Amino acid sequence: MDLLRSLPLGLYLEQPQTWLHKLDPRVKFVWLMSFLTSYSFANNQWRILLVSLLIIFTLIARIPRRVWQQQMGWLLTLSFLVLLIAAISPDGLGITYQPRLPANEQILTQPNQQPTPNSPLSTKKYSYVLFHQGPVKVTRRSLDLAVRLSTILFTVIYSTNLYLLTTAPEEITTAFESIMQPLRRLKIPVTEITLTLTLSLRFIPLVLEEVQNLIRSVMTRAINWKKLGLKGAVKVWMIVAERLLENLLLRAEQMANAMMVRGFTSPNEHKVQWHELKLKRWDWLAIATLTLFWGVRLVLGNQI
Repeated sequence: MDLLRSLPLGLYLEQPQTWLHKLDPRVKFVWLMSFLTSYSFANNQWRILLVSLLIIFTLIARIPRRVWQQQMGWLLTLSFLVLLIAAISPDGLGITYQPRLPANEQILTQPNQQPTPNSPLSTKKYSYVLFHQGPVKVTRRSLDLAVRLSTILFTVIYSTNLYLLTTAPEEITTAFESIMQPLRRLKIPVTEITLTLTLSLRFIPLVLEEVQNLIRSVMTRAINWKKLGLKGAVKVWMIVAERLLENLLLRAEQMANAMMVRGFTSPNEHKVQWHELKLKRWDWLAIATLTLFWGVRLVLGNQI
């Protein structure tokens, strides 16, 4: 079991360098926030469009199939299961469903007069219950809630993962520090915040590596879980969790010692400029596309 390969969430893809890698991190961050915020108060068509755009961006960026196939596959499967479960679940409206119009259409027409398809007396069939077979019932509200839940699950997780996949941790922190520059006037420690963010992003692979090593150590011991019982299994996993915490604290101490050896005293006095942020032609094209994105959202994506 290799967590770093089977589920590389939050890890940076160094090679190959795609066109998403070459975009300015500030532009990519604005795009990320646009995906996360444009979802609010949007109709279901727009929510489905966001999922489609994320999949299209992944394909046209030519990210290796081995990187996105498994995590996107698991995430799509999870979203589909959420869609299915929410669709057949009760919609929360404790009322008795009944048609809006009488079952006998003759009541709506005059005697000896039959409604025609184009006449004002013709009626269109409306049903709040879309599917009802035995205990399975799908209503318009339950389907709407199912689409909302499944699409927001995919959009939030995969858009963030795609941003971390194509943006180096140092680029992310540099972009955040550039965006947060106006907060310095309010005496907010921007540099300290970005430094903490850098260390946090660098610590994610270490956490996955420690979890992976501990799981492998448990598997190689061929523990008979049936003989242990529930109490014994809980005790084993508590020992594993304790060991994981000890290893993570040890890694954090080693990282702190490495910074002290290199003479690090404060972020302002020991600052390393990792990347030079400069908008290029592709960045301006991405900004123009973002303007079009929000224009379509405001015109066609509003929830009625």
